[in-house]
Amino acid sequence: MSTGTGADSAPGHISTPTTAATAQAVAAPAGKSSMFSSLRIRNYRLFATGQVVSNTGTWMQRIAQDWLVLSLTGSASAVGITIALQFLPMLMFGLYGGVLADRLPKRPLLLATQSAMGLTGIALAALTLAGHVQVWHVYLAAFALGLVTVVDNPARQTFVPEMVGKDQVANAVSLNSANFQSARLVGPAIAGVLITAFGSGWAFLLNGLSFAAPIAGLLMMRTHELHPVEPRPRAKGQLREGLRYVAGRPELIWPIVLVGFIGTFGFNFPIWLSAYVSDVFHGDAGTYGLFNTLIAVGSLAGALLAARRGQSRLRVLVAAAVLFSVLLLVTAFAPGFWLFAALLVPIGIFGLTVNVTANSSVQMATDPEMRGRVMALFMMVFTGGTPLGAPLLGWITDTYGARIGMAAGGVISLAASVAIAVVLARVGNLRLSVNRHGVTFVPAAIKHRRPSEDEEPQAQAPTGAPHPATLAA
Repeated sequence: MSTGTGADSAPGHISTPTTAATAQAVAAPAGKSSMFSSLRIRNYRLFATGQVVSNTGTWMQRIAQDWLVLSLTGSASAVGITIALQFLPMLMFGLYGGVLADRLPKRPLLLATQSAMGLTGIALAALTLAGHVQVWHVYLAAFALGLVTVVDNPARQTFVPEMVGKDQVANAVSLNSANFQSARLVGPAIAGVLITAFGSGWAFLLNGLSFAAPIAGLLMMRTHELHPVEPRPRAKGQLREGLRYVAGRPELIWPIVLVGFIGTFGFNFPIWLSAYVSDVFHGDAGTYGLFNTLIAVGSLAGALLAARRGQSRLRVLVAAAVLFSVLLLVTAFAPGFWLFAALLVPIGIFGLTVNVTANSSVQMATDPEMRGRVMALFMMVFTGGTPLGAPLLGWITDTYGARIGMAAGGVISLAASVAIAVVLARVGNLRLSVNRHGVTFVPAAIKHRRPSEDEEPQAQAPTGAPHPATLAA
């Protein structure tokens, strides 16, 4: 995987000298970056500070929303429907959100989307605190939030390089995830206390008010210190252009396919954890908050390790996906409460490693002017598959129990991870090697022979085709 940033690393027309330089760069040992280097940049500090406040509120609302739906209906399938409705707009309109992110200035766009998300939380709080909330209100609020996310998500993803510059993209993406997971440590715990003591409405209200922090951060930024990408003018065919761009690049399309499977079938924790709490361990909202906090501990550790690593490699992505899937299977049949709880931590580590590694790999291999559409496709596949996976796995969980539901997600994720590992190995001309250091893919041996007099010299690789060493990384 190319580990450069921005246009310099985009895999567009690769000439022979560039290919050689890329292969040399991949082969060279990579030094570790400073874990918090992006925070030296003032604009990014403001952004990160605002996000940790709103992310805490977001996690409070997620826990409160899932528990409210479970309380109103007593059904894991209803929780799955809520999740599906929240992510359905991404599946339906995600690519159009990317087109808008490429066309419009990111900072004003984020001011609008963050304001709308805050109002959604306040509206749901008003209904709940007034005692009039019904399950269809939660469904509607989830769908409305999903509509705003269609634009907000690619705008936030592509605003990161504009704040930090191309040299800090991988570090900033990892710190964004660490930020989100740090909030995940605090949000569920606060939500559990609020729900138990006062009900879900106060969690919704605090989430709505928390969006004042990122809005203030955006307003306080020094615009002359940004690295803005010139917005693309409105033109026909921009959506098809983005799809063609991704389709011709294995180093983009296969990570996106992999996170699509993992996101659709492996990241259904609201369904599984709520079912384990109510049906297996017979706990309450505090137990549900504890389980989410343990996953967050692992996710935070995974994000910080990714920030320290500083580079994103496809072999790390595939290995993390396989380990994540295996852990889902093992955890599904954990016999006791504390063993189940302990296994949630490594699940968080490897799940977050999959997310961060795929995200930063795709961003760094994409031309800046295409980044909005590519990241919209990434998020559409990663989260947009949830409307398909969540109801299915919710039905399996309701019908056959929490253990079978979680195991089903693990089996599908594992099959996809192994299959894509084989595809990437073939595209990158790699072979499986088993030795005392473990199991890994290494470059396949190339047999050299002198061409006969009747043979033509070997043709150069087609323009735009990625070098095998690029995929081997």
